[in-house]
Amino acid sequence: MTQDVNGASKRFIPPARPTRPIRREQLRQLVPLSDTTIYGLEMQGRFPRRFNLTNRCVAWDLAEVEAWVEQRRRESLANVVAKSPAPDVRVRRTRPVKAPGGQ
Repeated sequence: MTQDVNGASKRFIPPARPTRPIRREQLRQLVPLSDTTIYGLEMQGRFPRRFNLTNRCVAWDLAEVEAWVEQRRRESLANVVAKSPAPDVRVRRTRPVKAPGGQ
């Protein structure tokens, strides 16, 4: 049993299922997205939420992250994931497209 800043006792309540927390370094190995992208997806509710292990240490649940990756894989195979359109090279400002025939 621990005590909070007010002296009240707090009990650790075990989760309904066992979890394995992973830190940011391990998350980056599983999910090759930038920290900013992961944070944005978290805020949109489209990525597993981080939780605090301590006041300066955050972690993610490995099972939730693996389930998210598997869901994304299934959606990608089913062509549910929207892909970005190809850039229109004719409107770029540098390196204009050469006309056919090299002129």
